[in-house]
This record gives sequence, structure tokens and C-alpha cells, in this order.
Amino acid sequence: MTQSPTGPAGPGSTDVPDVVTFDDVRDAARRLAGVAHRTPVLRSRTLDALVGAEVHLKCENFQRVGAFKFRGAYNALSRLSPEQLARGVVAYSSGNHAQAVALAARELGSHAVIVMPEDSPKSKTDATAGYGAEIVRYDRYTGDRVALGRQLAEDRGLALIPPYEHPHIIAGQGTAALELIEETGPLDALLTPVGGGGLMAGSATAATALVPGIRMIGVEPEAGDDTLRSLAAGHPVTIPVPHTIADGQAIATPGELTFAVNRRLLDSVVLVSDDEIRAAMKFAFERLKIVTEPSGASALAALLTGRVTPLPPRIGVIISGGNVGLERFLELLG
Repeated sequence: MTQSPTGPAGPGSTDVPDVVTFDDVRDAARRLAGVAHRTPVLRSRTLDALVGAEVHLKCENFQRVGAFKFRGAYNALSRLSPEQLARGVVAYSSGNHAQAVALAARELGSHAVIVMPEDSPKSKTDATAGYGAEIVRYDRYTGDRVALGRQLAEDRGLALIPPYEHPHIIAGQGTAALELIEETGPLDALLTPVGGGGLMAGSATAATALVPGIRMIGVEPEAGDDTLRSLAAGHPVTIPVPHTIADGQAIATPGELTFAVNRRLLDSVVLVSDDEIRAAMKFAFERLKIVTEPSGASALAALLTGRVTPLPPRIGVIISGGNVGLERFLELLG
């Protein structure tokens, strides 16, 4: 299932002000140089032959904290004043942004408080605590993480670092696509997982500036199709909190800032089932020799299942993360 943005805010429109510019992404890349990993781009003849295209996998599972989220978190925290860093920061996240903010805070001599769901994967909560963060738990199906984060920020004088609703977060995430295209040269399309929309918004900002005409294709789990529905409606819509193995994409509504960018720059969104994500994780492990978490494998799943039509000759795929514990990995793959 796909949805192409249409109307006055479709691709190429100038009706929506730039939330983030290509210069912002370039600036974030300079700030991240020597701090974030320049992650590898993986090629596989087996994968190329299987899908019938030249595929370039940007492996953010090898990023610090095991996911792309470190890029945006460090870019945002590094711009805080010394006084604010001394007071500390707060964030809300199911896991990867939590780890990213915790590590960035530690690197910058600050302290992080993280609001996390009670059902967050143990590997992610353990890692977040391991980076020195204080964890505050809540029920993702009945609680309001944004309200909790804002209240903690107000009560303790902390800087709130949202997972995607911030220009510095978006610009930092865009450095993944910047690096990919710098290494591969022009691509015909880029597949990117979509949760809150920060990775896609940043990636689209970078990719469309570097390669005018590139197709930007978002991928969501079937149960979490909030961006697809929002594109159809022309404004952000809210769905029930999704029940999906892709916990990093279990988002009820896209961010307003990220949607403003994605509505303008996305060409389409495709959906994949949890079983298709499991199959992509299995393929990545057995044939590519890499470990991905469910959200990290969703864009690969879209490619393997033939959701991308017409199939472009040269395509980039962002493997957004690899944070999955051994027990969870075995449970998911049976």
C-alpha cells in the first residue's frame, strides 16, 4: 500500500517553510565529525540478484548506541549552554533516543533523565542506565510521555530533548543520508524507516539537495501507519498506539515539524507486516551477517517483499538500528 503526497504541499512545493536546510545538515556533520561513527555502506551480490537492483545499505546499526539516534541527540545537546548542560536534560523514548541522549549527555559532562515505557526492550533500558541516565517509567498505552517529559523539565530545570520534534535533531539525523550519498554517488531512490519522522525528514532534506529527483520512500509497520494516513489527510492524524514488534516505530502521530518536511519531500510510504520484518531480520542475519532490530529492518523488508514499484536501478536503504537483545532476537525469529 502506498500514498503519494499530493496538492500544494507535495514534492517540490515551496508553500511550507524550511524547518531544516541542507546547510543545517552540513553544519551538523561538522559538529559530529570525530564524535559519531561514519557508518559503513554494505553491498551484497545476493541481495542485488534477489531484488533486481543495485542496493546500498547504510548500516546505522554500527553507529554509537547501535542506532542513528546518536547523530541528532549529540547535535542538539552540543548546542546547549554550559549552564544548561550543568542542570541536565530530559528526553522520552522507547529506547534508541534514550540511549543516544544518555550517551551524548555523558560525553558533554551533563546528566540525563529519560522517560521510558514499562515494556521497553530490556537491552535498551539496561544500555540507557549503563550510560548513566536516570530512568522514569510509564505505561505507553495509558500514559502521556510528552506531558511527563515537560513536567520533569519544568520541575527540575532540565532541557527537553524530544526524539524528533526539533530542528537540530532532524538535521543530525540527516547526516546519515549525507554520508551515504557522498560515498555512493547519486541514487535513484532512498528507503528510510518512518517512526516520528525525524530520520526521514533529515534524510530527505539532504538527499533531495544532493540528488534532485531522487525518490524518497518511507516505510512503516502495518499497525503503525500514522504517516501514511496523515499524508492522505493532508495533516497529522492520530491512531491508537500501535502493537507492533517495531517498537521504534510504534508512534501514534507524526511530529508537526517532521510532517511539514515529509509532506513536502516524500514521494510515497509503503507498509510492511511484522512477519515481513521478521523475515528481513532473518535475511540480514543469515545472508548479510548483520544484526538488526525490527525497526532497523523495516526498510529492507519493503525491498525484499517487492513493495517498491517501479524498482529503481540504484537504491539506498537505511538500516536504522541494531538494538535487540539475544533473548528477544531468538524470540522474534523463533
